[in-house]
Parts: sequence; C-alpha cells; structure tokens
Amino acid sequence: MAVLLGLLLLSFLLNSLAFIPFINVLYKLKLQRRRQKTKDAFSNPTPIFDKLHYQKAGTPVGGGVLIILSTIILFIFSFILLYYFWVPITSIYPRIDSEIKILLFGFIGFGILGLYDDVKKTFTFGNDTFFGLRLRHKLILEIILALIISFWLYSELKISFVHLPFIGIWDLGIFYIPFATFVIVSFTNAFNITDGLDGLSSGLLMIALFSFWVISSSILDTSVSNFIAIWLGALMAFLYFNIYPARIFLGDVGSLSFGATLAVIGLLLGKTFSLPIIGGLFVAEVASSLIQLLGKKYFGIKIFSVAPLHLWLQHKGWQESKVVMRAWLIGIIFSIIGLWLAFIN
Repeated sequence: MAVLLGLLLLSFLLNSLAFIPFINVLYKLKLQRRRQKTKDAFSNPTPIFDKLHYQKAGTPVGGGVLIILSTIILFIFSFILLYYFWVPITSIYPRIDSEIKILLFGFIGFGILGLYDDVKKTFTFGNDTFFGLRLRHKLILEIILALIISFWLYSELKISFVHLPFIGIWDLGIFYIPFATFVIVSFTNAFNITDGLDGLSSGLLMIALFSFWVISSSILDTSVSNFIAIWLGALMAFLYFNIYPARIFLGDVGSLSFGATLAVIGLLLGKTFSLPIIGGLFVAEVASSLIQLLGKKYFGIKIFSVAPLHLWLQHKGWQESKVVMRAWLIGIIFSIIGLWLAFIN
C-alpha cells in the first residue's frame, strides 16, 4: 500500500506541474470550446445549455490528453519501481499481459476516438454545419472497440460470469461478450453525458475509482491497483483546474476514454453488479436523457424541461457549484453501498 500511495502522490505532483504549461499549449493550438450552439447526446439543439453555459466558450478542451499520456508513462514506470523494491506483481488472472493489454486498449482506443471528435468539433475544415462525429458513426466505433475488449475478456481471461450479491455466480457463457459490450458502451456514453458541469464527472469518477481501488487492493491485483492509483493522482491534479470556474475541460478524449475504462475495470474485477451502483449518478444521467428521448419519440412530450439531470437542476435554478457538490455527496453514498455489496458473497 505504501508503494501505491507513493505512486498516487507522484502522479499528482507531476501532473500538477504539467497542467499549467499544457493549458497554455491548448490555447496556442486553439483547441477550445467553440462559441456556437452545441448539441446534446442525441444530436438535438440545446438552447438552454447554450444560455446557461455561454460564458464557458473559449475554455481549453483536451485535459484528457495529458491524463492519458501521463498515466500510461507512469504505469509503465511503476512496474520498474515494483521490480526495484522487490514488490511481487500479482493478478487474479494467469495472463497478466492480457489484463494490461485490455486495460490500456480501452484507455487509449476510446481516447483516440474522443480526440478525433474533439478536433472535428473545434476545426470544421470548411464545413460549418458539421459538428463533431455524427451520433451513429460514433456509436458504431464505440461498439467495435467494446466488442474487441469483450472478446479478449472472454477468450483470453476466460471471464464469462457475473457476481450477484446474496445469490452467487451467474455464468453467461458466450453471451458474456454482448453483455460486456453493452456495459462498456453504456458507461462510455453515460460518462460523456455527465461531463457537462465544472468538476462534475471528474469528481464522481475519483469517488468511484477509490472504491475500485479498495477492491483491487483487497484481491491483490497489482496491475489494476497501480493503474487506478496513478490515474487517481492525475485526476486530482486535473480537478484543481476543472472545478468552477473551470480553466480546462476533459473533452471527449477524456470522457469517452474514462467512461469506457471505468467499465473495463469493473468487468476485470468481476464486480459488474456493483459498477452501476458505484457509478449510480452516471446511470441516472444517461437514464434521464433516455427518458427524455423516449418521451419525445413515442408520446410527443418532454418529460423534463431539459435533459440530462444536471442541466435540468441547473435550469430549475440550482447554482452549478451546488449541483456538483451535492452530486459528489450522493456519489460517495452510492460508492459505499456498491463497495459493501462487492464484498458480499
């Protein structure tokens, strides 16, 4: 544990020093939120969002790039450090190389997809009507990436089960692949939708990761524990600059990568049931958007004045910081419940 805490602090220190020059680089590259109408998760105009968040235009986008790069570099360094201090590298799987491959593939693959979307949103290349990747194209690419990860989980790590508290192990067999794909794609988009207020998604992610850090440490999975420790340190440094009023945003490069990787960690640790509880507010956010979509499509009415949930609360008059602080508190409660259930056989 001393080594893990040291890795977290090292990651926090190095990222804290790097973020200020990195923000300046983003300004020079003009990778900033554009002053134009944005769209929600279902590609509809969102004038309420534009009205409430107009002052955020011009803020640099792409904080996820630094977090991804620093986490990967320090993750590789951590194995050298463990070897130097004679700390055994253990895993719950016989093939630790496959576990690391799956973890990094999700982290990097979804990050590249998000970065491409960020660039398309920022630089239209002469087509002012095209705003980022179209939803169906992004969803198809997400499904392909998630299918690859799910296949590796099933074929290389032999994961085909779901742990159900009070019930036991439920073996899905080959159907684990579409199940895991659904989980990864769902959390990818849930995190992306939640990333709408300063400090909201990154703070909730930190809370969720602390729970999974406890789980991975308890089962002595060194690779996942190291990864989470380093990732947490980077997120803590980012959150300093992301809380209201934010000086930098994650961008899709961060939100797609982090949502997918959170799901992958839950799958790797065999705690799929705890995942939607620990990440309960991510689920609530995507559920509110889905309810809004279904209400419009099948009943011709808007269930909420605006979706997702955090934007609805803001539209009701809640201050942005109030929404975020209370969301963090609820996130802590959800994480404690999910962590409790994770240790029930």
